[in-house]
Amino acid sequence: MEKFIFGVALGMAGGALIVANNCKLRNLVKKNQDDLMQKAEQYIDSKLEQMEGGQSQS
Repeated sequence: MEKFIFGVALGMAGGALIVANNCKLRNLVKKNQDDLMQKAEQYIDSKLEQMEGGQSQS
């Protein structure tokens, strides 16, 4: 699931950067990409913490 999220994020960002010719658009896309990657990392970290928490209690 995590690989899929990263693949989608990179694909969207790459496609948007190819289309964006304007500096403002490029900066906006880059900001949105950073936000998306941060959310994906937080999601993965929370899943890892849940997995580790479940293993330590067993």
